[in-house]
Amino acid sequence: MNNTDLCSPNITELAEAMLKVQQTLKPAHRDGQNNFTNSKYASLQSVMHTCRDALLTNGIWLTQLPIQVESGNLGLVSKIVHAKSGQWQSSLLMMPLPKSDPQGYGSAMTYARRYGLAALVGIVTEHDDDAEGSCRPINEHNGDNSNRQFATPSPSTNQKQPQNPHPTQSSLPRLEGVQYRKENGRDGKPCILATGRTHSQKDLLRKAGFNWDGNRKLWWKFDKAA
Repeated sequence: MNNTDLCSPNITELAEAMLKVQQTLKPAHRDGQNNFTNSKYASLQSVMHTCRDALLTNGIWLTQLPIQVESGNLGLVSKIVHAKSGQWQSSLLMMPLPKSDPQGYGSAMTYARRYGLAALVGIVTEHDDDAEGSCRPINEHNGDNSNRQFATPSPSTNQKQPQNPHPTQSSLPRLEGVQYRKENGRDGKPCILATGRTHSQKDLLRKAGFNWDGNRKLWWKFDKAA
């Protein structure tokens, strides 16, 4: 994707309107609770509430729509349009699907809309803290930051952490359609996450010591072997 795919040839009037928008923006309130990391985060509703009135007052139309991308990922385009001039700017965000079903698609869509909107408009959360650490974007294209890469971070920090996508532990049950990976919790303790087709295997996962995280839609347990 090149710059001509990200904005109209001229964005002078759009930029002037967005300057007025950003002069009024305040950090988004962290109104959501992540039980897995025992922390709060700014929900999509909070991020949208932070900018909706400012965008409308200054004649900026916002739209977010999914697009077809490579299998196993969700693609979301976030676009702002200056109603008077027609000038526009957009960003494309690709996010891995936690599960290939409607629930997984809806969960990824919520995350993608929040991340895409915040990045495009310039919204930060209170303390600028990405508290969820889940379902992170693979690629994000916004302005001049094309082909920007993001690693899947641990829930405890925004910094990159060593990952072992295939943890080897004798206590892990071999279940069809279930994948395991390691992450560090917010308290620094290593955890093992189970993703994939876990619904039909939930009883076996529970017997193996895994706990269900309803916010992240995955099973997890502390890695006692680490």
